[in-house]
Amino acid sequence: MSGRFDGRVVLVTGGSSGIGQAIAVRLAREGARVAVNHVGPAESARETADLVEQAVRECVDAVRAAGSEALLVRADVSDAAQVAAMTARVVEHFGRLDALVNNAGIQVAADTEALDVADFDRVLGVNLRGAFLCAQQAVRHFLSAGGGAVLNVSSVHQVVPKPRFLGYSVSKGGMANLTTTLALEYAARGIRVNGLGPGATVTPINRSWVDDPVRRAAVERHIPMRRAGESGEMAAAAAFLLSDEAAYVTGQTLYVDGGLTLYPSFETTWSSE
Repeated sequence: MSGRFDGRVVLVTGGSSGIGQAIAVRLAREGARVAVNHVGPAESARETADLVEQAVRECVDAVRAAGSEALLVRADVSDAAQVAAMTARVVEHFGRLDALVNNAGIQVAADTEALDVADFDRVLGVNLRGAFLCAQQAVRHFLSAGGGAVLNVSSVHQVVPKPRFLGYSVSKGGMANLTTTLALEYAARGIRVNGLGPGATVTPINRSWVDDPVRRAAVERHIPMRRAGESGEMAAAAAFLLSDEAAYVTGQTLYVDGGLTLYPSFETTWSSE
């Protein structure tokens, strides 16, 4: 790998597993020093907490194995005070912050008429409020440092409806506007803001269909390339958008989805010609 990120510091939220972990490791391999954010599940079972801690340790170990420095930072991104403290710690530890990857995200499945309001609020709190809070803190630092980059890890579901996941779809739609608004507001001040829109990806959050051959086949039939994506493919796109090779790119969402946003039902023409 080249050293596109030599000397740079990147904060990756939700970096303990899946796409966030892949991005953290990819950037480390290209020279970045990486702050890996995670949050311990305060109300979950001890077994779940142990698994989270194990994933975090594996990510940090992988970053260090790539020859880079990793800093572990625990924070609930939906909490303004915790986000401010996390950002301050990263800057204090590394002496700088060059890029933010807003990757932290959760989803809750429920028919909308039965969706608990608290669950809706919780999803928006992490996915959208969290992205705003982290971006706000990063932008404040970037303005004093002469520039920086923000990458919002969104989803194809910022444009493709996802029934039974209303909070998730709404949060990702909001993230699309967060990306474009911030990009326009700060373009003249050396700050680039872009989005990454993964399609169906093999990650722990998707274990319910990834590990089930029947359900996985059903998912992949909807994808023009007929396969799910890998987290490494998302990380490669993220690395491009954060690099100087994308210096003239801002306000864009790059969909890495095997064609899922191409209206796949029209793959075979069924409308009048």
